[in-house]
Amino acid sequence: MPNWELKNCCDKDQKIFIACVAAFTVVIFVLWRTFLLTPFKLITVFLHEASHAIACILTCGKVEGIQVHANEGGVTQTRGGAYWIILPAGYLGSSFWGMALILASTNLLTARIAAGPDFYPFFFACLHPLSKKWTLRGLCIGFIIFIAVIWVLQEKTTVHILRYVILFIGVMNSLFSVYDIYDDLISRRVHSSDAEKFAEVCPCPCNGFGWGVIWGMISFAFLCASLYLGLVILS
Repeated sequence: MPNWELKNCCDKDQKIFIACVAAFTVVIFVLWRTFLLTPFKLITVFLHEASHAIACILTCGKVEGIQVHANEGGVTQTRGGAYWIILPAGYLGSSFWGMALILASTNLLTARIAAGPDFYPFFFACLHPLSKKWTLRGLCIGFIIFIAVIWVLQEKTTVHILRYVILFIGVMNSLFSVYDIYDDLISRRVHSSDAEKFAEVCPCPCNGFGWGVIWGMISFAFLCASLYLGLVILS
């Protein structure tokens, strides 16, 4: 039975999990404005845009283009679908992917799945003509090569770091998602933001700032839930 109350926490694996999350968080904040994190930030931007696209397809719309820019911006061009679902899917979807990757890192099998063929279709999608910028294509190819190298090291050598790489990507994705919501929707008003557009189509009495706060709280809740569930899985 799952140890939902986390009795007798924490054993060796749980302490390693907590220590890694804490260490990765510090590293990410220290290196935040350096070029070293740019590829991982662009991965988060891609998952943000991919979440818009997935929401569009699931609500019977059509995706006409996906772009990820070198300046860490992105855009997904859609037609049709449920706009009130598509708009919040970007920020909240990338938070969900961050949680999924953090939880996948708790077990070698799930880490292999996250880094293996089941994860690649999201990145091969950018090789489709819908991907109009070579920034996105190059990002996907480079990431696949990077994960392939980590996979080979995991399977063929004694350098077993696959789980930690997946955990780092998950933590990076979760933190960047929370920061992105704060930067785009709360600390400054971007009139073309998803939250401002959502406020126009949603009948609720919230403006873009209000929706930014709500989405930020949900995104942070995803991060907290991933840490709690990770400890439960490892208990």
